[in-house]
Amino acid sequence: MNRLSASFRDPSGFVFSHDGFIYRQVNTRYASEYEQLMTSGLYDALTEKQWLIRHEAVQDPSVSAGPDAYKLLRPEQIPYISYPYEWCFSQLKDAALLTLKIAAKALQHDMILKDASAYNVQFVGSRPLFIDTLSFAPYVEGEPWIAYRQFCQHFLAPLALMAHVDVSVAKLLVTQIDGIPLHIASRLLPLKTRLKSGLFSHLHLHAKTQQRFADFAKETTANQVESRKPRISKKALRAILESLAVTINTLQWRPPKTEWGEYYAHTNYSSDAADDKANVLRQFLGSIASPLNTIHDLGANTGVYSEVAAAHCVYVVSQDIDPIAVEAQYQKRRATGPNNILPLLQDVTAPSPAIGWRNTERDAFTKRAHCDAVLALALVHHLAISNNTPLADIAAFFADLAPYLIIEFVPKSDSQVARLLATREDIFPDYTESGFERIFGEMFDIEQKQTLSGSDRTLYLMKRSLNADNS
Repeated sequence: MNRLSASFRDPSGFVFSHDGFIYRQVNTRYASEYEQLMTSGLYDALTEKQWLIRHEAVQDPSVSAGPDAYKLLRPEQIPYISYPYEWCFSQLKDAALLTLKIAAKALQHDMILKDASAYNVQFVGSRPLFIDTLSFAPYVEGEPWIAYRQFCQHFLAPLALMAHVDVSVAKLLVTQIDGIPLHIASRLLPLKTRLKSGLFSHLHLHAKTQQRFADFAKETTANQVESRKPRISKKALRAILESLAVTINTLQWRPPKTEWGEYYAHTNYSSDAADDKANVLRQFLGSIASPLNTIHDLGANTGVYSEVAAAHCVYVVSQDIDPIAVEAQYQKRRATGPNNILPLLQDVTAPSPAIGWRNTERDAFTKRAHCDAVLALALVHHLAISNNTPLADIAAFFADLAPYLIIEFVPKSDSQVARLLATREDIFPDYTESGFERIFGEMFDIEQKQTLSGSDRTLYLMKRSLNADNS
């Protein structure tokens, strides 16, 4: 049994891996809550709507249970684990609304959502899915929603900052693993947000109330603090959830124009060249002998070529640095599919780090991203020239991720590279087709090579060499 490093906070149970599968142990202390979830109709109602992850109870002697085990569950397996700081605005918003819908549905079955962490939601393609089966507790009349502050810090605060300050503020979630503190969000938000009733009550006023309660708690006994806890009826709880949903729904992000958000509107590709690139990509993918489960498309922009890849594998993780491009792709996937593509925000020059307790609570991108093939189309010149990354380092990075690489080399004669070099000294003597092939050849075997019609660009299919496997 390999207990997952992120699963240590909840005494109700934990998640572990065994023989390539993820399992969840339900501890004895959570037995009555689990049975209420399963027998009250709540589990069936949530899974029927595809809001909550499905599971099956297992009795497999080969699966090692920990002490105090009540049940062993094998949940639906998630193709790729992502984190809130890798989501676009609409992904975080959809995850927030899903959490509120689940909380409201739980109240209908005399249960309450005790956890409202954004990390309890994962995306399967464009579908948000709540994954923490142990987040439900019996509803007690008069008790406040214990997860209210957590919801506001994990969802409301970052969404408000993204909508009213700057979308990049969501990166604060990398250093604020328990959500953005409300007093910080309140200070950063413009004064006009205090005129919006939802933000005023759930964020600004909430932040002040937190501070007052913290000051009060310092000077009083535990019994006095308990006596000051508010009593809230179920009707009032429903009203809070509805008010939060209205507040979240009213938050809108209007993307500005950026260099990469409209990349395909200004690319130097002709339509014939773009079609040829797609056809060559299909040819390369079809020629890979190994069955492809997961492909990572890095620098995917709006996911045009992720769609091509999606027809040749089980799942595509389509990642780009530009929040506008990822937002556009997510909205398209949500509306029309395909449903085996997960759009994410990722800066490969500074990918998501390992964070949290002992730097293992949330895994680094490089630990999660191992896959069958990587697409790096129109990317290498940004890494090599814009970021001054040596080609050898780029090759090693890709070799660490996957056995197959489909990569596009964009030469200095290309207008996009000329634009990058226009404002800097050309200190890249190895950045030539021959230099590229020589350096990448130390890590990969070049299996196929095709110049794209109507351009000077070349597409390569490479397979990681034995030298790279042994390095």
